[in-house]
Amino acid sequence: MKYVMVEDAGSERPGVLDGDSVLLLDATDLTEVIESGAAPTGVKVPFAEELLRAPLRRFRRDILCTGWNYWDHFEESKGKREGQDVDRPEHPTFFTKGPDVVIGPYDDIAWDPAISAKWDYEAEVALVIGRTGKNIAVDEALDHVWGYTLANDVSQRDLQRAHGGQWLKGKSVDDTMPLGPWIVTADEVGDPQDIHLQCLVNDDVRQDASTRQMAFDVATLISELSFGMTLRPGDLLLTGTPAGIGNAREPQVFLQEGDVVVTRSDKLGTLRNRVVRA
Repeated sequence: MKYVMVEDAGSERPGVLDGDSVLLLDATDLTEVIESGAAPTGVKVPFAEELLRAPLRRFRRDILCTGWNYWDHFEESKGKREGQDVDRPEHPTFFTKGPDVVIGPYDDIAWDPAISAKWDYEAEVALVIGRTGKNIAVDEALDHVWGYTLANDVSQRDLQRAHGGQWLKGKSVDDTMPLGPWIVTADEVGDPQDIHLQCLVNDDVRQDASTRQMAFDVATLISELSFGMTLRPGDLLLTGTPAGIGNAREPQVFLQEGDVVVTRSDKLGTLRNRVVRA
């Protein structure tokens, strides 16, 4: 099933995609649906891309993220981290993003050259936790996933390097992370290590990978993250980006005003976002 947030009669409503219509749910948002469930209202509205909104906006904590989770991406950036190179990690690398980064699947990315001169793209598969868990075993980890969605972890590389190697600041600029277009339930996705992921900028394919190339698979990410730390329904975890980022190219290529960034997947849909001066 594909769960969505749609604009209806001036407000955002959760629903389930049903062919060319959306069956509205009796809940405030998808966070409530994930936490408590929701009954259908019996009301259907026509589906239209322009009515889709970010599937999640209300979070109990920062957005959880994974760095360096494709070895080709880790290797491509060697010598380009401005003195912050590290050895290949033996465990997943985690960081967070502020929740105000989230925008909808077709919203504009708020670009401001006064904030950063190095705006970069990072296509990612994201997962949504559906069951509370702590110290989750690897072989039970996927049972805690409610569904999967797409994100683009648009990053400001100069800010990312400027704060002691901590990535929070260079990953948390408001209105810069497209999310959506929907959340596909875990049962429909099946194997999370069999998802094709691409990022295009102005129709040029910049990233093209399979989640089979992950350094640490989804089950391992959940298990490691939950070690000593409770994960709760509605938590959002980005699982890392593959090779092809602008910062690692020769010469480097960064996002500019007017660029169109497409993040797409065979199983999760398509995000399409224009870079617009804020």
